[in-house]
Amino acid sequence: LTSGAAILGTPAGVAVIGSLFGVAGAGLAGYKMNKRVGNIEEFAFENLSDNKSLTLTIAISGWITEESADAYSKHWRSLANSQEQYSLRYESSYLLELGRALDYFLGFAISMAAQEALKYTLLSGIMAAIAWPTTLLTISSVIDNPWGVCISRSAEVGKFLAEVLLSRQQGQRPVSLIGFSLGARVIFFCLEELAQRRNSEGIIEDIVLLGAPVSAVPERWERFMSIISGKIINGFCRDDWLLKFLYRTSTATMRIAGLQEVNLKNKKLVNHDLTDMIKGHMDYCKKIDAVLDKIGIRVYKNDADDDDDSNMEMDTTTEMETSENDNQSSAD
Repeated sequence: LTSGAAILGTPAGVAVIGSLFGVAGAGLAGYKMNKRVGNIEEFAFENLSDNKSLTLTIAISGWITEESADAYSKHWRSLANSQEQYSLRYESSYLLELGRALDYFLGFAISMAAQEALKYTLLSGIMAAIAWPTTLLTISSVIDNPWGVCISRSAEVGKFLAEVLLSRQQGQRPVSLIGFSLGARVIFFCLEELAQRRNSEGIIEDIVLLGAPVSAVPERWERFMSIISGKIINGFCRDDWLLKFLYRTSTATMRIAGLQEVNLKNKKLVNHDLTDMIKGHMDYCKKIDAVLDKIGIRVYKNDADDDDDSNMEMDTTTEMETSENDNQSSAD
């Protein structure tokens, strides 16, 4: 041990440490975007743990709902995928606008369902509808505009993340990437960019994409399979009505990875149908710990009941069913 420590203290040893863990040992925590890149206004890594490890994980959120120091990290408090973990803070002003728009839109949809006393529950009624309710379409711009902006920016952020990883800010250590919604889109475009570049082998270990608003066309996924050394998980929900609504004008609606499995025969790809636990797009954030646990990603267990984190869409379903039963009783 003494001999090993002595070797690490030599210039050669310092060089090895620097190469393994990143420049000056700072790694991703010390990375700063010194100037604006393209349209990207914000890009930084935040520590989720204080440990150092031979592998690391970067977790990427799809939106935020408040301006706070832990706006991103709070989504990943229970993540235990590796000893060294980071969250990615990016384009906060736009993701905050999107998060608030999602909350408002969902609240409006719930109110609309209650006021119109739909025959079916909110979810089953919307998902079974051949045409979207006119009332819902009248406020579609509330969500369409911020979604469109974030769709574009998340792709740019993904390509820039590839540049950062190619520069070996993390050293020579393999990286696992986990993301939900637009965070998954960031990862997808990162992988596509890496697949087109030289010296990208050995950078990516495992990938987890949850509710990904990206193409499910197998050919696009096949292109980056060779740079992934471990597994890539596609977690999807067939009944994600909000994601369907966001793609309602696109002919590609049924070819979105967040809505279906990716039909690619590759041992690295694992499709997880989360329809039984995800009732709407917002659930990926609200139930992230349970989702990660179900697909085999380690999380710190919390035995305390989290009643405040209940699913708004599930609560609404219960309320609608109660209202329907009351109406039926009155009719009888």
